[in-house]
Amino acid sequence: MDLTATSKDSIELRVASRNTQSNGDTLFSFSDFSGGNYHSSRDDTTLRRLGKRPLLNRSFGFMSSLGLSCSVLLSWEGILVTSVPTFLSGGSGGVIWAFLIGWVGVTSVYASVAELASIAPTAGGQYHWVAMMAPDSCANFLSYLTAWLTTLAWQAIAITTSYSVATIIQGIVVLAEPSYVAIPWHTVLIMWAAAVFSVLVNSTTGRVLAKFEGLVLILHLTGFFGVLIPLVYFAPHNTPSEVFTTFTNNGGWSTQALAFLVGMPTVASTMTGADCAVHMSEEVRSANVVVPQALLYTIFINGALGFAMVIALLFCISDVPAAVAAADTMFYPFLQIFESAVKSTPGACIMAGVVLVLAIASCISTYASASRMMWSFARDKGLPFDRYLVKLNKNTLPVYAIMSTMGTTVLISFIVLGSSVVLSALLSLLLAAIYSSYLLACGLLLYRRVTGGIQPYVPGIDEDPIHSGQLYWGPWKLSEPFGTINNAFACLYTAFLLFWSFWPQASDPSPAELNWSVVVYGSVLVFSIVWYVARARHYFKGPIKEV
Repeated sequence: MDLTATSKDSIELRVASRNTQSNGDTLFSFSDFSGGNYHSSRDDTTLRRLGKRPLLNRSFGFMSSLGLSCSVLLSWEGILVTSVPTFLSGGSGGVIWAFLIGWVGVTSVYASVAELASIAPTAGGQYHWVAMMAPDSCANFLSYLTAWLTTLAWQAIAITTSYSVATIIQGIVVLAEPSYVAIPWHTVLIMWAAAVFSVLVNSTTGRVLAKFEGLVLILHLTGFFGVLIPLVYFAPHNTPSEVFTTFTNNGGWSTQALAFLVGMPTVASTMTGADCAVHMSEEVRSANVVVPQALLYTIFINGALGFAMVIALLFCISDVPAAVAAADTMFYPFLQIFESAVKSTPGACIMAGVVLVLAIASCISTYASASRMMWSFARDKGLPFDRYLVKLNKNTLPVYAIMSTMGTTVLISFIVLGSSVVLSALLSLLLAAIYSSYLLACGLLLYRRVTGGIQPYVPGIDEDPIHSGQLYWGPWKLSEPFGTINNAFACLYTAFLLFWSFWPQASDPSPAELNWSVVVYGSVLVFSIVWYVARARHYFKGPIKEV
């Protein structure tokens, strides 16, 4: 049953008056795993101070939030996909150093994001923070631009995960039965199945989703060892000098350094998307502490697992030409690497099955975050059909936003029938769009930081409506001067990665090899600016103050 705008008030009164048994300050508890239907009055008060009505049930604790972030990042699973292309362009040494630099850089970025999440834990995330910190003269425009970039980035992530699920399934089928040919319309149908399954899980209850994310965290950790141990144990190993000191320049670039830099964003992209926890903030207990904690723990855990998988994979690649050729038939070289390592097709299929299960879990988690971002933007009148997208069902879930995310996947999936290259070009928006939102938010945080525009945190100040128009630090903050240094480095790294994300992998690429992200990204920027000037400036006024 859908709830209209008038019935939202009754939800607010009902959940605000619910009797709870805990104050929500504990990071680890049984309800972190169970996802109990708990609603924190302190969180609701903080949200009201930010101008938003608390309409969603707070079913997520620390462990379920951590599971959500880990499942979206899929660091060690993503490395299996991205490391071979970077290996071909820059060598094994290039893969290792690209991952290490990316790990340091993304840790810095998410530390700044964690500070912002502690200041204002809302589902809008980046665009809400930009609206709070930007000068009044451009706050609405920058907030609108950030909201579009973040919304489109998360829709692209949802499509990417559905496509990954479909192609991994087809790759496993080819591995088990080489006579099978991966037909594009098969890919489309499997993408639809993955999208429908994600919608079904996301349309149950917040408690079920929270329990699911706690289970995913366990699978993410145990699955890592389930793949790593047989890979390392059975495969013949390359020498350390081959792994750590081999740098190549197969892209025809003028210098080795240039070859390394153009390959770096591909590996760094495996650590993107931890802000999913931010967009679930209005469903997290003690969100101004738990969300920052989950962000940093996610980066540390996934960084360590990803680095271990990088080293293991590079030591175990024995037949590079065969792995590269496998991309044409099985989509992913890691499937051939598994089979070559364990000398068993069923064994390789089981290992790939672990990756598949986690990819499906990632698809579900991505739909949760993408739909909340869409719901938040619609709540502030930034999207077409906003009055429908903001509606909640009887379990206080944004079902229309969830269904719209599936609809976007279904529509874009038709491109696969024509050319997967075109789909890749559209999805290349992902990295540039999401890092642009990080850059705007982190840049404005640095500006406010050095000009003294954020007041020191005082316990209870985030619940005081008298100070709703002022900026105060949240309870989670990096100590100074390290906080300012880290914030500045985060801005530099984000700009650095954004610049190199537009470069192709080869100096003289064919149309299929060209990096189309600059075209897609530029088109989105131009359209957003033109539409804002023509129409949106008349109705979009930044985050609406509902209370």
